[in-house]
Amino acid sequence: MPPTPDLEWLHTFAVFAEHLNFTRAAEALHLSQPAVHGQVRKLGEQLGVTLYRKVGRRLELTEAGQATRAFAAETLARAERFVHGLRGLAHGPVVLAAGEGSLLYLLGPPVRRFVEAPGARLRLRVGDAGATVDAVRTHRAHVGVAPIAEPPGDLETRILTTVGLHVVMPADDPLADRARLTPADLAHGALIVPPPGRPHRARVAAALDAAGVPWHAAVEVSGWPLMLRCVTLGLGRAIVNDCCPPPPGAVARPLDGQPRRPWYAVRRRDPPTPPERRLWDALSGAFPPVPDAGGV
Repeated sequence: MPPTPDLEWLHTFAVFAEHLNFTRAAEALHLSQPAVHGQVRKLGEQLGVTLYRKVGRRLELTEAGQATRAFAAETLARAERFVHGLRGLAHGPVVLAAGEGSLLYLLGPPVRRFVEAPGARLRLRVGDAGATVDAVRTHRAHVGVAPIAEPPGDLETRILTTVGLHVVMPADDPLADRARLTPADLAHGALIVPPPGRPHRARVAAALDAAGVPWHAAVEVSGWPLMLRCVTLGLGRAIVNDCCPPPPGAVARPLDGQPRRPWYAVRRRDPPTPPERRLWDALSGAFPPVPDAGGV
């Protein structure tokens, strides 16, 4: 019979897999770096697999490492639930994973409704759509909210709302007196956009390129708050999700011809705890029904 993985080593590996850096993992665990390295090495030897590899200057998990991370997260979560249930204790905080923009501009009311309930405890985990789904799948988050092109079949999903695009610009911008804008209106304009490789940068570029609109990036910056701040500084216009309100001194105008993207709540299919169910229900009931959702 193969040996059962050591729970302490699994916990150490789960933290290491989160950071992919032995120094940061050691700080999070309050252990020495050699101790963390030794436990990860021993776990790999016990399982008979290579858990990570070095690629250039960074570390990445192998396929076996990714499977072990998921197993570690699930095992530790079940162990915690068992101990809390055995002792009649309350469960730990519910973990909600979502992007910064979703948390700032979309999820405030349902999150507030959840935390106002007696005994509610919530932990927020910030990441992009891919990281959000991965966190839910690997038991590092109970619920996630993200724009997802293809809802994953291994998770329970529920469409919450759809989000379009609008252009945010200074109130004295020449385009500010128009009720709506088209991509052609932005020709040769200076735009505030995320860096290359970010999903929203690709979405903006695709919309303008499809319309044959020449444009250039005046400022590259990550995050809706910084993009909107750059608008108020007069550095250019920003095309952002229409759930982002314009800051003082700026106005927003809808950008026509762009499909609205669906935002989904996702969770694992195993039975939720009562707090997890309350968060799921708070998110699900916070938005009007989405027309033609196709039974998602």
